[in-house]
Amino acid sequence: MGELNDPGHSSSPAVLSGSQADHIEVLESVDALPMAAEDHWKSLFDQFDAKNTGYISTQQFWTLLHKHGSDLDPHKLDVLLALADSKADGMIGYQDFINLMSNKRSNSFRRAILQGNRRLCNKGLLEESGLSVAQRLIRHMAYETLPREIDRKWFYDNYTGCPPPWFIITVTIVEVAFFVYYGLVLDRFVLQATHPGYLKSNPLVYHPQLRVQAWRYLSYMFMHAGIEHLGVNVALQLLVGVPLEMVHGALRISFVYIAGILAGSLAVSVADMSAPVVGASGGVYALVSAHLANIVMNWSGMKCQFKLLRTAFALICMSFEFGRAVWLRFYPSSYPPCPHPSFVAHLGGVLVGITLGVVILRNYEQRLQDQSLWWIFLAIYIFFVTFAILWNIFAFSLLGVRLPTAPRKPPWI
Repeated sequence: MGELNDPGHSSSPAVLSGSQADHIEVLESVDALPMAAEDHWKSLFDQFDAKNTGYISTQQFWTLLHKHGSDLDPHKLDVLLALADSKADGMIGYQDFINLMSNKRSNSFRRAILQGNRRLCNKGLLEESGLSVAQRLIRHMAYETLPREIDRKWFYDNYTGCPPPWFIITVTIVEVAFFVYYGLVLDRFVLQATHPGYLKSNPLVYHPQLRVQAWRYLSYMFMHAGIEHLGVNVALQLLVGVPLEMVHGALRISFVYIAGILAGSLAVSVADMSAPVVGASGGVYALVSAHLANIVMNWSGMKCQFKLLRTAFALICMSFEFGRAVWLRFYPSSYPPCPHPSFVAHLGGVLVGITLGVVILRNYEQRLQDQSLWWIFLAIYIFFVTFAILWNIFAFSLLGVRLPTAPRKPPWI
C-alpha cells in the first residue's frame, strides 16, 4: 500500500473533474467491495472521531486508508483520494465516508468525483473512437436520457444488457396481442371502441358499474380504442420507455408506468364517474411527461440530438392522441347510455410523470429514500389513491350518480 503516500498516483485511468461535468473521465466499473457491513466502517470511523463530531480530518482519513485499504479496488481508491483532495476545510463527514466505502451512489459520491482535483484525463464520452455497434448504442442511450456527463459515463461503463428492458417490451407485446384478438372477434380495428360489442363481457375494461372488480383499475391498459390509439401509445412507450428502462432499470420504470395506469383509472372514477376507461395512455403519459420534464429542467445538460425538434414532436403526438380521446368521449355512444371511454386517464398519467416520475429520472442510481421530494410526492400519491378508493366506495351512492348498466355479452360473440 506504499503507493497511498502519493496523492498524484493512480494505478489506472479514473474519473475526475474540474468545475464542468463534461470534463470527467470514465469511471471504470467499481465493484462492490469484499468488505464488512456498514457497522464495521462506523467502528473504524469512530476510532478517529473520539469527540463524536461526525467528522474526521483528511490526515486521519489517509491513516485509515493506510491501515484498512488493502482490499480496495484501485478505482475506488482513486475516488476516495479525490474526495480527500477536494476538502478545502480538511474535514470529511461520516456520511460521505460511509457512502463511498459501501459503494452507494449518493450525492457525496458524485461530489467526490466532481470536486476532485486529480485531472488525469478530460476526454468526453462522445470523443471515444473505435467503439463497437453495441457500445455506440449504449452511449446513444446514455445521451438520450441522462443530463450529467458523470452519470452517462457511469452507465456506459457498467451497463451489461442483463437483464434486457423486458418490462416495456413485454407490456407492448401483450397489448398488441389483445388488440389483434379483439379486432378479429369484432371484425374492426379502426375506432374499435365504437363497436356495439366492444364493452360486452370484456373482463379487462374498467367500467364504473364493475368497479368492485379491482383488477380492472389496472387491466384496462391492455385494451385500446382502435389502431390509432394503440399505434401512438406503442410508438411512444417503445421510443421513450425502452431507453429509460435500459438506464434506470425495470423496477423504477415499471413503478412509474403502473402508477400512471392506476392514477388514470382512479382519476376517471372521480372526475368522469359514468365513463369506462381503456388504453395504456396513463402509463405512457407518465413516462413521456417525466422524460420531457427532465429534458426541460436540464436543458443545457441534455446532449441528445435535435432535442428541441424531438420534444416538440413528442408534444404534438401526445396532443393529437389526447385530442382524439376527447373527441371520442363526446362522440355519440355506440352503447347508450354508457358513453365512450374517458380521456381523463391521460391527465392522471401526466400528473404522475411530472411528480414521481421526474424525481426518479433525476436521481440516476441515487437512493430515492434520501430525497425529500420523493417522500413528498409519494405521500401525495398515496393520499390521492386512498381518497379515490374511499370515493369509489361511498361517493356514488351519496351523490346519487346514475350509472349505465353493466354491459352483457351479445349473441354474436
